[in-house]
Amino acid sequence: MKLLAAAITVAASLALPTVASASLTSISYRAIPVAGAGTPVITAKRFDLVGLRWRGPGSVRFRVRAVDGTWGRWLDGITEGDDQPDFGTREDTRSGGWRLGNPTWVGPATAIRTRITGRVTALRATFVRSPEQRIPLRALTVAGAPAIVPRSAWGADETIRRGTPDYAPSVRFAIVHHTAGPNDYSPSQAAAIMRGIQTYHVKSNGWNDIGYNFLVDRYGTIYEGRYGGIDRNVIGAHARGFNTGAVGVAVIGTFGTTAVPDAASRSLEKLLAWRLDLAHVDPQKPVTVISGGSERYLPGVPVTLRAVSGHRDSGQTSCPGDLLYAQLGSIASKTLALGLPKIFEPTVTGNLGGTVRFRARISGPAPWRVVVVDAFGIELGSQTGRGPVVDWTWDAALIAGQGIRWRIDVTGATSASGIFGKPTTGGPLAITDVVADPTTISPNGDGFADATTITYTVSGVTTVSAALVDSAGDTLEGVLPATRQTAGPHTVVFDGLGQPDGVYRVAFTATDSRGAVATADVELVITRTLGLPSLSPAVFTPNGDGRGDELRVGFVLSAPATIRVRVLREGKWVATLANTLFAPGKQTVTWDGTKRVGVSPDGPYEAVIDATDGVGTGTVALPFLRDANAPKLRLALKPARLWVSEAATVTVRVNGAARRLEVAAPGYAALAGVKRVRSLVAVARDAAGNRSTILRYP
Repeated sequence: MKLLAAAITVAASLALPTVASASLTSISYRAIPVAGAGTPVITAKRFDLVGLRWRGPGSVRFRVRAVDGTWGRWLDGITEGDDQPDFGTREDTRSGGWRLGNPTWVGPATAIRTRITGRVTALRATFVRSPEQRIPLRALTVAGAPAIVPRSAWGADETIRRGTPDYAPSVRFAIVHHTAGPNDYSPSQAAAIMRGIQTYHVKSNGWNDIGYNFLVDRYGTIYEGRYGGIDRNVIGAHARGFNTGAVGVAVIGTFGTTAVPDAASRSLEKLLAWRLDLAHVDPQKPVTVISGGSERYLPGVPVTLRAVSGHRDSGQTSCPGDLLYAQLGSIASKTLALGLPKIFEPTVTGNLGGTVRFRARISGPAPWRVVVVDAFGIELGSQTGRGPVVDWTWDAALIAGQGIRWRIDVTGATSASGIFGKPTTGGPLAITDVVADPTTISPNGDGFADATTITYTVSGVTTVSAALVDSAGDTLEGVLPATRQTAGPHTVVFDGLGQPDGVYRVAFTATDSRGAVATADVELVITRTLGLPSLSPAVFTPNGDGRGDELRVGFVLSAPATIRVRVLREGKWVATLANTLFAPGKQTVTWDGTKRVGVSPDGPYEAVIDATDGVGTGTVALPFLRDANAPKLRLALKPARLWVSEAATVTVRVNGAARRLEVAAPGYAALAGVKRVRSLVAVARDAAGNRSTILRYP
C-alpha cells in the first residue's frame, strides 16, 4: 500500500532554475495621480514585479519602461477579484474598498505609465524588486508525490509571514489559477517570480503568506506555496469564500489566448493526482460547498463545484484563463487515472458504545480491510472484503475510551485513517482574547492602516454580533451582523469609513442556544491626520558615492501633529530622525545613515512614523534595505576561481575573453574552462548597485 509516513527524500537538483536571497527582495509604493488627462509616467527604483490597486468601478491599464529605456506593451490591471481570504477568517482584510490588482512580473524596469478608463478615484502602484541568483533548486519528494521545490529552496522569506497557518478539517476540492503576467519567463526567473508574489501578497495585500498552496511553472517545476506543510490541509488565500477545504494551485503565466505548455499540464496532473488522493477525493465527482461569501456568491449559499474547478467557478474573474479552464475536464480525467487504485469518500458514522459503520468507494474492485486498534495498537476489530465498495458495521457496544484509531486499507492504495474524538461537554459561554491590530486606523485611502483586524475567541457554538460604540456610549453602526460561529478563534475587519475621527470601542455580544449571553469589547482610535507615507530609496546606500546616500521619509499631515520618526532593525532602536510638532501639509524627514554610537550594519530596516494628534497616535512602518558596502574580490589561481565577499554580479575578462558570473552567496566562483590565468580584469556589483574596486592580474 502507499503510506504517507514513508521517508522524505531529496531528489536530484534541478538544472536551471535559480533563486535569490529573500533578504534582497524589497517593496515600495507610489500614489499615481488620477485627475486630468494623459498617461502619467511614474519613476521608481528598479523593480521586477508590479501590482496596482484602485478605488472606483473603472479599469486601469499600464505599461513599464525596461532598464534599457524601451516601453513594453500595454497590460490590463487585472484585479485579483476573489483572490482573498474567506470572510470571518483571521486573514480577511476586506481590502478596505480597494480593488486589488494581480502582481504582474514585468522583468527589470524603472518606470510605469498608466491609462484609466471610467471612474477611478484613487490609484496606487506597488513595486517589488526580486533579483535572480544562481543556486540549484532542491526538490523534495514525499512518498507518492511528484518532486516539489520547498520554500527554503526558492527563497521564501519566512521573516515576513504574519501568522501561523490555519488548517481545514479536510481537503474536498482543488481550485486552479493562473498568476497573470508574461509566459516567456526564463527558468532562472521562476523562483524570483515566486518570491515577488509572496512579497506582494504579504506586504501589499496584507495576507499572512503567499496565497496559493502550490505553483507550477511553464517548465513543469512544482513549488511549495503557502507555509504549513505540503501534506496538510493548509487554508490559503486564493479564492474568497472557498479557501477552507480547497487546495489552490496556480500555473505561472497567463492562459487566456496562450496554450498551457505540456510540461506544466503534466505536472499539474501529477500534483493533483497525489494531493487529491491523499484527501481521498474523486477528481471527477462534483462537491457541494457552502460559500463563505464572495463577489459571486453570498455567505451561506450552497454551491456545486467540480472537484477540479477553475477560479472563475467560485468568483467573478476570468482566472485561470480560457485555454487552461477548457482543459480542466481533461486534467481531472488524467488525474483520476494516475496512481490507481484509490479510496474515495471514507466515512465513519455511529458512536463507541453502540455500532459504528465504515464506508468508502474504491476506484475499481479490489481487496480491502478495515481495522480498529486502541491507543496501544491492540486490535479491537477488523473486517476484510473485496469489491468496489467498503461497507462494514462494527459492534462497539463494549468499547469506550480515547485514542481509538481506525484504518481502511486497499492493496496498492493510499490508506484512509482517523481517530474517534473524545466527547465534548458544554461549559459557560465566553468571548475572550479580543484584540484589534492595529488599534489606531487611518481610513484616508492611502493604503496604510486603512482597516483593523479584530480577533476574538468564543467558547462554544454561538451567534456573535458586534457594533461600533462612540465615546458617549451611542451605538453607531454594525461591525459584524449576527453570525453563527463554532468554538474557537475568529476575526472581523473594520475600516471606519464614514465615521469621524475619535475614540471608539467595538462591542461584541455572543448568544448560545441555551439563551446564555457573553459580552466583550476592544478600544479603537480613528484618526486621518497622517497620510501618504513614503520612503525612498528602497535600498539605502550611505557610502558617499552620490547614489542613494540619503534616506527620505515623506508624509502628509491634514492637521498639526507631533511626529516621531525612528529607524528600527529587528524591532530594536537605531536612530530617531524627528520628534517634534509638525504643521499641516507635505513633510519630509531625511537621514544620512549615521547614529550616535557605532555604525549600522547592512541589512533590512524599518522607518516607523508615529503621528500623535488630539485623538490618538497613528503608526506606519516602511521597510527598506541598507547596503553601503561594496563587494570585495580576490583571485585564486590553483584552481582558477574568484572569491566574492557577498552576492553579486561579476563581470570578468580572463585571458582576453569576457564572461559574466552570478554569485548567489559569499564564497568562491569557479572560472570554468580556465586552466591557467594569464590575464584577468574583474569587477563586482551587488544588488544595491555598489561596485567593487577593479581586480587586475597580473
